Amino acid sequence: MSRESRYPLRQWIWRAFVQSALIPLILVESVLITVYLLSNAAIRDAQIEHLQQSALEDLSAAVVREGQIIDSRLRSAESQVQVFRDAAQRALQNTDFQPDEVERRRHATTANGVFYSRTDDGRAASFYANSTPPEQQDRAKALRLSQLDPLMSSIRAANPLVAAIYFNSWDSYNRIYPFFMTPEQYPHDLVIPDYNFYYLADAQHNPERKVAWTDVYLDPAGLGWMMSVIAPVYRNDFLEGVVGLDITVGQMLNEIGELDVPWQGYAMLVSRDHNIMALPQAGEQDFGLRELTQYSYDEAVRREVLKPEDFNLSKRADMQPLLQAMADGQGHVQEVLLGGRKQLVAWSEIPQTGWRLLLVVDEDSIFSETNRLAERYLQIGYLLIGGLALFYLLFFAWMWMRSRRLSDELAQPIAGVVGMMRRLGQGDFHPSAPSSQIEELAFMAQAVQQTGEQLQASETERQEAKSILQLVLESTTESLWEVDAQNMTIKLSERFLKRFGLTVECMSFSEFNLRVHPDDLERIRHLRQLFAASGEDDFEAEYRYADSQGGYAWLLSRGKVLERNAEGRALRIAGTHVDITRLKQVQEELRRASLEAQAASQAKSRFLSSMSHELRTPLNAIFGFGQLIEMEAQEKPDAQQEADYAREIVRASRHLTSLVDDILDLSSIENRRQQLQLQPVEVGALLQGCAELVQPEVQQRGLQLQMMAATDASLYVQADERRLRQVILNLLSNAIKYNGPQGLICLGYEVRSDCVRMWVEDTGSGLTVEQQAQLFQPFQRLGRENSNIPGTGIGLVLCHELSSLMGGEMGFHSTAGSGSRFWIDLPSAAAPE
Repeated sequence: MSRESRYPLRQWIWRAFVQSALIPLILVESVLITVYLLSNAAIRDAQIEHLQQSALEDLSAAVVREGQIIDSRLRSAESQVQVFRDAAQRALQNTDFQPDEVERRRHATTANGVFYSRTDDGRAASFYANSTPPEQQDRAKALRLSQLDPLMSSIRAANPLVAAIYFNSWDSYNRIYPFFMTPEQYPHDLVIPDYNFYYLADAQHNPERKVAWTDVYLDPAGLGWMMSVIAPVYRNDFLEGVVGLDITVGQMLNEIGELDVPWQGYAMLVSRDHNIMALPQAGEQDFGLRELTQYSYDEAVRREVLKPEDFNLSKRADMQPLLQAMADGQGHVQEVLLGGRKQLVAWSEIPQTGWRLLLVVDEDSIFSETNRLAERYLQIGYLLIGGLALFYLLFFAWMWMRSRRLSDELAQPIAGVVGMMRRLGQGDFHPSAPSSQIEELAFMAQAVQQTGEQLQASETERQEAKSILQLVLESTTESLWEVDAQNMTIKLSERFLKRFGLTVECMSFSEFNLRVHPDDLERIRHLRQLFAASGEDDFEAEYRYADSQGGYAWLLSRGKVLERNAEGRALRIAGTHVDITRLKQVQEELRRASLEAQAASQAKSRFLSSMSHELRTPLNAIFGFGQLIEMEAQEKPDAQQEADYAREIVRASRHLTSLVDDILDLSSIENRRQQLQLQPVEVGALLQGCAELVQPEVQQRGLQLQMMAATDASLYVQADERRLRQVILNLLSNAIKYNGPQGLICLGYEVRSDCVRMWVEDTGSGLTVEQQAQLFQPFQRLGRENSNIPGTGIGLVLCHELSSLMGGEMGFHSTAGSGSRFWIDLPSAAAPE
């Protein structure tokens, strides 16, 4: 067709709709509305009296039915509290029961004598008020009642009405589930027998020892307005305590809100004394009240707090006819003027508690329902239905013929476009376009052809990129891996399976860790935990992995997060394994070559050792005679100058002796490098011990020492424990000596991809670039030779030498004016058996 005969699809459909649907629909709806208005006025007066009576009977039956539902819920709660009471009696009598260590450890005593549980551990909260003096508190009873915790948890899980379950004793002990921090909520001198959830179960109020229900009160435990079902726990004739289940007003509102109240009415609960116990939001406007949701516990934790008098129906003049009818037993439905409208109130009594369930329904709502159900309306409705059925039969027949023509005009070109898209999916990127007089469909066919051309270009680029990527992966990586963090599994590529003799492509972390070298396993676990907690996207680790023959290869594992959940936790991580065994061998060869080069200096060390031994004898003599001269000079009143000279001789000889000792230590390390006892050393305990050793000197100098990492008993390094302690103490000593006034010293460790790093950081003056170049050289004090800070300039040399001998590495980072950080990197180790 020519382009001049085409017009937009919207115009095409709109013209057909106006001609065949819109005008007849408006006509029919106008007739229906007119007939409805005339018929509704004609039938209202004829049937209203009969249907009103039926509605009242239905309302009366509904309140009885829903009252039985509430009664069954309360009976269920009473049965559960009886079971709990029996269990509490057995627990109190079972004096042979010994609580587990968790229960003992979770209890503590406050400074004012309150015995309470300080941790959750999935158990109930415990609180022994100091209104019972600590020496009179039966704490064995409190621990023995931990037997009830599983039952308390089961009862609360089984009954959605139960907000809390508790046991209260005569001496003000409270055990309540679920757990909360009781000292923050309860007053320390709480007297439990003063509250209605206790005294309503005692012998005076409940001589028959039955289950009882309280009125609504403000809960001291912080759960708001609630009611309780309680039962006494006796030992012979002595009331040991009271058990109870708490049901909050909010939960009761939810319960009665789910009742099937007809005509959009609402239900409310009233106590024996006509107090409103639960009022839903729908009734707040009618009664001019607001259900108490904002409250303060300042009084509730000191004394019993009940609902205000505004919630008592006997205080309201508009409720007097209802109360009189309820008292006289005059039926179960009463008309009242409530909220400025005539309303019908139906009631039924709940036998278990004497409470009354009230259903309140707007009178207009009931009558409007009955009017619409009148018999004359049905007759007119039948006529309308017959007329509409005939009309719509003809109307849809005509519409079917119109739609058939329209569908023919649309179906063929649309089917052609669908065929084009199907051919695109099959790989034919040059499908032929169908002809159509609808402009949009013609454009759609052209767009599909353009899409085919773009897809062909994209497919060519994708194949090229895939080939390049495959080549890069095969030449640069050992293999690929993918981790499912939710299922804790790792999927390995076929190349990895062949390299290490594995048979399963997807395995759990525990199975994968069986091949990891024991000395690297705990470090790898720490790296995984740190990565999961940090929220970072990139992961890197180095470790040894065993092949099928038991030989270990060094692997560099690098990965990136592919998918996270709504909370930000990683779900899928993918990455590569690179074999760095040769690199590690080269590093080890370089380290050995360095050690061999250092061995060349042993002759010098032996010379220094010999000279140091020769120097020690005259130095000891100088030191001794200097002390004798100083002592003799101090006894002479006119020999002060001689005493000062002698004191300088003693100070100089002490410094020389320290220097000789350091030289001997350095030479002994170089000559006895094979005598180090390398074994697993616990990192956290070692750092904690070093911190305790230097704490007195830190306090004496007015400094602060902080442990920047918690001790972790599961993290070990391979080292000589005595020499490693010497290195850490030397670094701490330097941080103390060269720190600034009121300075800070930080001691900690971190898990790295290939080792464990222990570090010491200070806030001193730091080192310049020139000073950093002179570090780790013997007898270099970096310009502090003439200062009053003691030292020989050998300490860091010893630390560097010891680090190398233990298979580690020592380094530092310093900025002039901002302090320094020195560290030692050591290989990780498995925990000793």
